[in-house]
Amino acid sequence: MVELGYALSSEEFTPRALVRFAQRAEEVGFSFALISDHYHPWTLKQGQSPFVWSVIGGIAATTKTLRLGTGVTCPTMRIHPAIVAQAAATAASMMPGRFFLGVGAGENLNEHIVGGKWPPAEIRQERLEEAIHILRMLWEGGVKSHRGRYFVVENAQVFTLPDELPPIFIAAGGEKAAAVAAKIGDGLITAGDEEKVLNKFNAAGGKKKPRYSQVTVCWAKSEKEARRTVHDVWPISGLPWPLLSNLALPSHFEQAAKLVTEDMLAESIPCGPDAKRHIEAIQKCIDYGANHVYIHQVGQDQEGFFDFYRREVLPHFRTKRQRAA
Repeated sequence: MVELGYALSSEEFTPRALVRFAQRAEEVGFSFALISDHYHPWTLKQGQSPFVWSVIGGIAATTKTLRLGTGVTCPTMRIHPAIVAQAAATAASMMPGRFFLGVGAGENLNEHIVGGKWPPAEIRQERLEEAIHILRMLWEGGVKSHRGRYFVVENAQVFTLPDELPPIFIAAGGEKAAAVAAKIGDGLITAGDEEKVLNKFNAAGGKKKPRYSQVTVCWAKSEKEARRTVHDVWPISGLPWPLLSNLALPSHFEQAAKLVTEDMLAESIPCGPDAKRHIEAIQKCIDYGANHVYIHQVGQDQEGFFDFYRREVLPHFRTKRQRAA
C-alpha cells in the first residue's frame, strides 16, 4: 500500500512559500513531505536556499497531520552530527510522531563552504555511518563523548528529547549504500537507480522498512509550457549522479546543463496536464518496490499542481488503497 507525499523544493522557494506549500499539501491530501536541505541552489535560476531547520519550525507550527522529513541532511561536514542530533530532536519535539530525519552523504555543492576537502565516495559513506552512530548515541540521553575516526564529541547532552525519537532514513544512490541503509537505517530514500537500489535494500534486510522514492514532474496548462519550464528551472535532472555530487558551484551546474535538451528531460519527467503520464510515473516507482512516493513539481505554479493532483491523481491511488483494504 503506497502513500503519496510532496517535495518541498528549498532551491526554488522562499521560506514563507515553503511553509504555505506544506499547508496546501496537507489540505489537498498528501500524507507527508520531504524538504531539501541545501546551502546553495543547484542553479542560479532556481535562486533560493533557506536554512531548513528554521523552515521546519514554521511548518511544525502551521500543520497538524502532515509528516515531514529532511530530504536529505548531510550530517558530516557543513553541520556536525552533534548539532544535527539537537536540531532533529527539537523538530521531533515540535511535531510529535510526525518528523523523520533523512540523511545522506552530501554534495560538494553544499558541503565545501566550510573549507574542508571534498572526500571520495567511500570516505563520505564512512563518515555518514559514524555520524548516524553519534545521532543515536546522543538521543539515548545523558552526557556522551565520542572519539572516532572522523568526529569528536566531548561531554555533550541533548536535553530536549521527544517522547518518540525520529526514525532515520538513509539516502542511497547505489547498491552498496542501499545495503548499509538496510542494515543501520530505519528506512530508505532512493537517490537514483531506483530499481537496483530498492532490490538491494530489500535483499539486505530492508523489505519491511519504509522505502521512499521521488518523482519529478511539471504540471502546466500545456505540455509545451511544462517542457520549457523544466528545461529552464530543473535541467540538472539530465545530469548523471557523479556530476551532481561533485560539482561545487551553481555556475558549474549551469555550464554542465547546457548539454541537456528539452527532449532529454521530457523522456523521464511527466510534462503537462495528462494525468495518465503522472500516474504511470508514480506507479513505476511502486512497481520497483517503493511504498512512499513523493512528488516534486518544478516551477512556480504550485497551486495549479495542487489542484490538478487533488482532482486527477490522488483519487486514483486513494481508490487503489481502498480496494487493497
